[in-house]
Amino acid sequence: MKIDTGNFVRNAKLEMQNQYARTFLSLLPPYIAARRVKVMGSFPDPAAAQELSRAIRAEAVARMPDLLEEFEKNAIAAGARVLWARNAAEANEMILSIARERNVTMVTKGKSMISEETGLNDALAREGIEPFETDLGEFIAQQLGRPPFHIVGPAINVPVEEVCDLFMKKAGMQEETTDPVELGYAARLFLRDKFRRARLGITGVNMAVADTGAIINVENEGNIRFNKSSPRTQVSVMSPEKVVPTTTDALHLLRVLCRNCTGQSISAYVSIDRGPREPAEIDGPEELFIIIVDNGRSRLYHDPKLREALRCIRCGACLNLCPVYAKIGGYPYGWAYSGPMGQVLNPALLGLEETGDLFKACTLCGTCREVCPAGIDHPAIFLHYRALEVKRKRRSSGRWEAILFGVWGTAAAHSAVWRFLYRLARPVLAVFGKKGKIEAMPGPFAGWFGARDLPVPARRTFRDQWRESLSKQGGAS
Repeated sequence: MKIDTGNFVRNAKLEMQNQYARTFLSLLPPYIAARRVKVMGSFPDPAAAQELSRAIRAEAVARMPDLLEEFEKNAIAAGARVLWARNAAEANEMILSIARERNVTMVTKGKSMISEETGLNDALAREGIEPFETDLGEFIAQQLGRPPFHIVGPAINVPVEEVCDLFMKKAGMQEETTDPVELGYAARLFLRDKFRRARLGITGVNMAVADTGAIINVENEGNIRFNKSSPRTQVSVMSPEKVVPTTTDALHLLRVLCRNCTGQSISAYVSIDRGPREPAEIDGPEELFIIIVDNGRSRLYHDPKLREALRCIRCGACLNLCPVYAKIGGYPYGWAYSGPMGQVLNPALLGLEETGDLFKACTLCGTCREVCPAGIDHPAIFLHYRALEVKRKRRSSGRWEAILFGVWGTAAAHSAVWRFLYRLARPVLAVFGKKGKIEAMPGPFAGWFGARDLPVPARRTFRDQWRESLSKQGGAS
């Protein structure tokens, strides 16, 4: 998947003009958020349940190195092979090597955000191995060549007419229909054939349990369970922060995850697997590979201010309440992760230079922090990113920026100087105004005004008008 985080402002403006997406976003996220509130009320003490999940995630991240070692030991004891990848390229090469050794030319994939992050589909395709996403939303997004719109529903924004056209072209559907049931059945027929022929299945991991070596997957369609039971070889890909200390901790997080994710007490399918199948078992893989992909997490772990980002459980609750996401949707974020979750993770994993607009596109309302079941303080992390960005730009801009802000500070501190400079600047600013707004400026101001519309300064300031008013009344300023 192409990374396009550097064009956030441009893409956000385009999505703001998408009336269908705007209408959709005005309805679905608030509905899911309301469902979440209702189903969280099924806990005897919802606030205590939320605090417990936050404590579990805090402990898991604090103990992550030790827990990963414990998980590896227990997973190997159960018959799995555990591989460690330092980055996306290593992870993809490991999977390619597994596929080559088994002469695999086609793989089926369950929904996996970490494989979106590593660009696995593109890596497989370049080697002549055809990947098929088997989650319905991911399948639609893959065929359209788009990133996920929402972590829970990757293609939930796609009009049904567009899905019909897509399935007619690529899924072998014979007759046009906009009936969701019929469309789902067409996808089912197409993907069942892939499952039948697949010899390698790839899934993500929602949680990895340290004290047993088990991996847990949560879904509503059953495609992950197919990927974990039909092919002879299964690869489960996870990031290090997915590890949790105990089964008890995992079960509580499971209850909170489903409630925050889709407003369900529990999802339709929960798969808890430990190792490949035993001789007496009738299904399951003969081989299980678990690939733990660092891809920048170690760097985050050693930064006390960013380590908190590793608590994220990918529930998507923050997206449903974010006022920015509610206006633009997921595409402008340009990568696997969108909304406040993406604004936290993308800069940490890709670098500030490529994601500068993401952590600035926030009102700092704090709603994401309040709803987060993992206890992430999103606004504090955004402010940290902004501080780092200012320091980086100061180093690159040198003394001219210091001079500019020195002049600005002097003017702001002396009203007479400010008024004098204002009168000088107003005619210049008016030249760049369109329809009463400043929309373009040359030189060093081009970037700032490229993302902001400001009113052209008034010909007469409030202070001037106030003085005239007092003068007419015989008063004094």
